[in-house]
Amino acid sequence: MELSYQEKLTLIKLGEAKKLKFEELVEKTGLDQVAVMRSVLGLQAKGLAELHERSEKVIKITETGRKYAQIGLPEWRALKLLLEGEKVTLDNLKEVLSEDELKPIVGLLRKEGWATVRKEDGKLVLEITDKGREADERPIDRALKLLAEKETVPVSEVEKLVPVKELKRRKIADEDTITERTVEITPAGEELVRKGLELKREVSILTQELIKSGRWKEVEFRRFDIKAPVRRVYPGKKQPYRAFLDKIRRRLIEMGFIEMVSESMIETQFWNFDALFQPQNHPAREWTDTYQLKYPKSGHLPEEELVVRVKAAHEHGGDTGSRGWGYVWSPERAMLLMPRAHGTALDARQLAKGVEIPGKYFTIQRVFRPDVLDRTHLIEFNQIDGFVVGEELNFRHLLGILKRFAVEIAGAKKVKFLPDYYPFTEPSVQMSAYHPELGWVEFGGAGIFREEMTKALGIDAPVIAWGIGIDRLAMFKLGIDDIRYLFSYDLRWLREARLVW
Repeated sequence: MELSYQEKLTLIKLGEAKKLKFEELVEKTGLDQVAVMRSVLGLQAKGLAELHERSEKVIKITETGRKYAQIGLPEWRALKLLLEGEKVTLDNLKEVLSEDELKPIVGLLRKEGWATVRKEDGKLVLEITDKGREADERPIDRALKLLAEKETVPVSEVEKLVPVKELKRRKIADEDTITERTVEITPAGEELVRKGLELKREVSILTQELIKSGRWKEVEFRRFDIKAPVRRVYPGKKQPYRAFLDKIRRRLIEMGFIEMVSESMIETQFWNFDALFQPQNHPAREWTDTYQLKYPKSGHLPEEELVVRVKAAHEHGGDTGSRGWGYVWSPERAMLLMPRAHGTALDARQLAKGVEIPGKYFTIQRVFRPDVLDRTHLIEFNQIDGFVVGEELNFRHLLGILKRFAVEIAGAKKVKFLPDYYPFTEPSVQMSAYHPELGWVEFGGAGIFREEMTKALGIDAPVIAWGIGIDRLAMFKLGIDDIRYLFSYDLRWLREARLVW
């Protein structure tokens, strides 16, 4: 049986102790970890040693967790301020909480029943409750204390106190897996060691100096096993989500769609709302549902002829036979600037510019909307919008395109459509797909553009259109249950994430 120098050395050290932890074996041989692992696997394949592995899921405290262990969780610091003053405003809480801690604090205090919330002189006021005065240590506090003491704790031990996902959600701890390896010599290995192993230093190349000096007789030439396991290499690659977007873009172009491109993420309300026949008093145009620019505050309207047609559609329906919205349209409101709230704004721009009939168009754009961050919502995300224009198009064509997109491109197993309402489409539909972890997830809205919109933009043919949250579709393809992972800095996920097509 042929053994390399490293395998012989490893086997001899194993013969001295019978069984060693992998780290101890590395220390005793003086070889690096990769060389020892290669030797152990080679010995195992020859029946001379056995490698035993035991993996365990653990929870590790984060830097945020260490900070909270020292100064206290945000709700305890807020409660301390309430105990001192009975009631406080959010401005008072800024003295003891950071901006990130301040956002969820009202919800946390109400969830625990420690405070009530009311408005006083236009400000939110928090007032302590009896339960808040008698507040005692909770399971999450005990879990934090345990993690601060031990740094790393088995998942099973932490789960007795609080769900791991709660600790991860609050960035107190992260989940990890530790593997303990031990190496044991087999009876065949012991027999070989007893017979004696001659250790000759290995070389990998036969040189002129070795031949001339005669030292080639004293060395062993290393044999290379091209099937032997080696250290895993992570070559450069595209970020998984970026790769997904590029794949979608390529698929749509292959299907005959023309891409609409924009150089700016800032739009006037004219293109974002007015050109889409969305009235100026619609609640979606308020600060609670869209962002607005402080400076510069206003932009410019397009050519006067187009503005006149859009104004007429809003006020009395123009030449469509519609009554419009029945109000006095304001050009000043239409000039206000904002980060784009939906990719449909580019649909309006393209229709006004002119399209081929029949024709198919799409765009993938970053959009911005105020929302509460969670595993299915972001405030800045990507949206894929598209439309098809043609003389014979109807609602069934739209449903067919959406279903094909969801099943063939997104990989959704189940799709359902529900009636919906949008100011610029009629009829309108909402599309949801089934995710194995999240259940039914809404990821798109669609419909047939209203004539009040298309005729004002110079189009006299049916236009079926859709807007889809491409980030949510990516969750299906990348097999994740938290949308925030698409923009994650987690190296393990970035290395191992795989697109499934």
